[in-house]
Amino acid sequence: MINIQVRGDSGKPVARAQAGLSWTDLIPALDPMSFPMLWALSPYGDAIFNERQVPLLLAELDHLPEAYGGPWVIQTRELCNVVQNGTHLYLWFVGD
Repeated sequence: MINIQVRGDSGKPVARAQAGLSWTDLIPALDPMSFPMLWALSPYGDAIFNERQVPLLLAELDHLPEAYGGPWVIQTRELCNVVQNGTHLYLWFVGD
């Protein structure tokens, strides 16, 4: 399970998604040219997106096939808004 959080410069979470992203065969099957942000996720490590990368991630979520959807997509969008409307905030996908 990949947890999704917004963290500030201190590294402490300021917002969290209730739903996580379950790692399935679907995620690594994404085309890295079409989904470079999502393709960068790993079940074993962290991926961090800054305020300039968040719009790219949101665009990928707009084109994500329905099979990949779920509560994690809605909550990721909400957390992206937190990053965009804040200062020195980062979206973290935290692997195990």
